[in-house]
Amino acid sequence: MQLKVQPIDIKVGKYKVILNTIDAKELGVNEGDRVRIRNHETLTAIVDFTEDMISPGMIGLYHEVKEALNKEWTETVEIFPAEKPKSTYIIRKTMDGQKLSKEEIDILVKDIVEENLAEIEIAAFLTATYINDMTDDETEWLTRAMIDSGDTLDFETHPIMDKHSIGGVPGNKISLLIVPIVAANGLLIPKTSSRAITGAGGTADLMEILAPVEFDAAEIKRMTEEVGGVLVWGGATNIAPADDKLIKIEYPLSIDPHCQMLASIMAKKGAIGADHVVMDIPTGPGTKIKNVQEGRKLARDLINLGDRLGMDVDCALTYGASPVGRTIGPALEVIEALKVLESFEGPNSLIEKSASLAGMLLEMGNVAGKDQGYDLAIETLKNGKALAKFKEIIKIQGGNPDVTHKDISVGEFTEDIIAPNNGYILEMDNKRLVQIARLAGAPNDKGAGLLLHKKHGEPLKEGETMMTIYAEKKSKLENSVKSAKERTPFIVEGMMLERIQSFKEI
Repeated sequence: MQLKVQPIDIKVGKYKVILNTIDAKELGVNEGDRVRIRNHETLTAIVDFTEDMISPGMIGLYHEVKEALNKEWTETVEIFPAEKPKSTYIIRKTMDGQKLSKEEIDILVKDIVEENLAEIEIAAFLTATYINDMTDDETEWLTRAMIDSGDTLDFETHPIMDKHSIGGVPGNKISLLIVPIVAANGLLIPKTSSRAITGAGGTADLMEILAPVEFDAAEIKRMTEEVGGVLVWGGATNIAPADDKLIKIEYPLSIDPHCQMLASIMAKKGAIGADHVVMDIPTGPGTKIKNVQEGRKLARDLINLGDRLGMDVDCALTYGASPVGRTIGPALEVIEALKVLESFEGPNSLIEKSASLAGMLLEMGNVAGKDQGYDLAIETLKNGKALAKFKEIIKIQGGNPDVTHKDISVGEFTEDIIAPNNGYILEMDNKRLVQIARLAGAPNDKGAGLLLHKKHGEPLKEGETMMTIYAEKKSKLENSVKSAKERTPFIVEGMMLERIQSFKEI
């Protein structure tokens, strides 16, 4: 069928076209089917229907299709039905609880990266693996396929070090300390990090305050070899792109299949050529890992997968029931981390956790003896070598190496949250803290966030400030404060949690 082209300059992340229902009916395709365009053997597009947006005799081409056809652009195109990719049948096998071969997993990952699958098809695969999980072999094959799906870093110098935090703990700015500590001791650590999806600030959101974070794989390799480490946004690279596409579908489903989580973590480590990796596994209420038993199981699985991939993996079960440090939100967290680097002043939770994990990497990289890594990490902070290295990292990434914590701006609108009574803080609700920080504008508004004056186990007097909320916009501050007062993130000894009225009173 010959149809006149109507470009639609909207990015949808896939090869998609829109047909008028009349043309679709004559062509014999249904919504969600594929069509092949202009005899392109590799370019198939998923069909959407409309009755009025596109007139009969025309075809709407979304941005990705338009870009793909740019070199052979014509005013009309020929389209005809295309078969579904083989991976749709592979997904059905997974749904039926059948095991996949390495070849089938390779085909599936290739189709995910090349945008040959609809979101509902990828969602079906993720849901099936959430229910049925994958075997160790399948998980290894999935990880290798994800590594091979994009760019990889091939360093001449080894060992290559890396760390990863499972997440779920606000204020976890430890990479800003760990990377310069490790690099200052002569090891290479190309740290690719994420932006916050549901949190108040990912490592990339923080580092972006100090320097650009978007670089390709070749630039990451060059910078790491020159100064020993980087702190960059992994989403700007083509490193394990299949992982990013799977995460995009997982988020609205609110699921994180165990095998996918393992593959997601290890694919990014494998793609940068990591030899030694430390995994931070926070446990406790409000974290992804509810207890130590779950943490040990995850640690064994990560170590096993690392061994299969030729990586040395050590895991640290860490306390995750309250934030790391006393700040939540990009600018506030950067200030807190810089203070530690500049003068070794800062919360014990931040210094201890950073030094402990950095120490593990120093021991794994053989620059510190057994049980001596922590002391070397602390010394690297105290003697200024970590700060000097961090300045080098900031400079090579295009930032100002002379920046200090006093140069970082925070939100101009603030309000204190006051203690309702005397007592001790028995618990802190991490999820509520993140919600309040996000209502204030974090992470998009870099100066928004929370400063915690009191933490778990600390005494309170009625009228004392428990936390200060910062915002860049007055309206966001008001929303955040209202939420904090309606449902506090602090559980104080003796306080009433909630009033439940009788039906008569209601």
